[in-house]
Amino acid sequence: MTLPTILIADDDRSIRTVLSQALGRAGYQVRTTASAAALWQWVEDGEGDLVITDVVMPDENGLDLIPRIRRARPDLRVLVMSAQSTLVTAVKATQRGAFEYLPKPFDLTELLAVVERALAAPAPVTGPALQTREPGERMPLIGRSMAMQDIYRIIARLTTSDLTVMINGESGTGKELVARALHDYGRRRTGPFIAVNVAAIPQEFIEAELFGHERGAFSGATARNSGRFEQAAGGTLFLDEIGDMPLEAQTRLLRVLQDGEFTTAGGKHSVKANVRIIAATHRDLHQAIRAGTFREDLFYRLNVVPIRIPPLRERLEDIPLLAQHFLDQCAEDGHAPKVLTDDAAARLQGWRWPGNVRELENLMRRITALYPQETITASLINSELADTGRDKKQIAPTGEGPGNDETLSDAVARHLRHYLATDENGGGPLHDIYDKVIAEVERPLIRMTLAATRGNQIKAAAMLGLNRNTLRKKIRDLDIPVMKGPAGRETV
Repeated sequence: MTLPTILIADDDRSIRTVLSQALGRAGYQVRTTASAAALWQWVEDGEGDLVITDVVMPDENGLDLIPRIRRARPDLRVLVMSAQSTLVTAVKATQRGAFEYLPKPFDLTELLAVVERALAAPAPVTGPALQTREPGERMPLIGRSMAMQDIYRIIARLTTSDLTVMINGESGTGKELVARALHDYGRRRTGPFIAVNVAAIPQEFIEAELFGHERGAFSGATARNSGRFEQAAGGTLFLDEIGDMPLEAQTRLLRVLQDGEFTTAGGKHSVKANVRIIAATHRDLHQAIRAGTFREDLFYRLNVVPIRIPPLRERLEDIPLLAQHFLDQCAEDGHAPKVLTDDAAARLQGWRWPGNVRELENLMRRITALYPQETITASLINSELADTGRDKKQIAPTGEGPGNDETLSDAVARHLRHYLATDENGGGPLHDIYDKVIAEVERPLIRMTLAATRGNQIKAAAMLGLNRNTLRKKIRDLDIPVMKGPAGRETV
């Protein structure tokens, strides 16, 4: 039996060597080149069963080759790898027909698994080429951390479908930016994008706000009013803070998702719901389901594709990029250009960022407006963070602040005192305290252990003293994303 042949194009000799050795050990024949022209010649000559190409090569952009390869040999799968680890690159690769996009550095074990899937995948159905808009170079999302790479790949894969998406993340992490990216690069991009903050609508008006009302439907309804479902027809309806939706409205929303149609308040005729739903929340909906404040059947209707946006403290490597991005935005608005020193960037990375990306943006805008110097130093950052009133709380050595000698037990007790003293849900009685506290401790423990092992669940289970199946169940129950990384494995 003839072994499959992998064609590799990358201008980095060391990467070509490592890939060639790894694929050779896996039983594949390999041909490598640093030239896009040579790769194209092989394709035209009918050689190869799979292509792995970098984006940046001396003679041509690897992304430009993909449509030509698809036209010449529709059955030839193409894997794209790139050090330009941005959302735009991921979307371009997917929309031009790549089977998979892999950001550099990538895990060789994952690469071999993708190669195996690509070779085993059925031949694509040929037909008219999908007309897609090329994404611009201005990036809607910033960051090159592994967590953001996973989000980029999910968004890229969803550009050709209308699947319902549930975005979960703390306040200020950029949930609406992800929703807008899903819309702007998706099939409904020519339609409207309608965003609704469910938490900001009074409970008695939420159904009329979403589904509209007829004249005379209730006191004060002097004219017909279209709801957000009608306004978003042909486009995307983004339901932010869905966890705050009243149960009555949840029931109505579930019915719309099931039936694909709705009636306005006071209306007699059904209206077709021609929208793509993207929902978002900062709440733990599993806890809300257990507490009886969120419908489980609605959760599974909305949670078709879950996306978790990490808080800024979990993507420290992105902070300098984000900070400079916001400074550049200020410069575009007419302010003097500014740059961060390395020590200033390090100081930003040492902050906890309870307000996440939004807090970082506000800080950069405040510094731009208040300080004339072009170079932002660590001392300037320190003075601004101290003025927030939180910096001393973070570094206080005694009292209620976490000092250097504070034990884990002390830290837990301090947070529990605060938790029990103030009900985060609005002043009502607390419920299910044990489950909530255990989940709050287990989630970061498991997440950080997985990060330390770069997603290796066998090592993580051993570190935690858990059975691997138990760890998998906890990962699933706590909605912890499965990470993959190079630690402990060969990487290129």
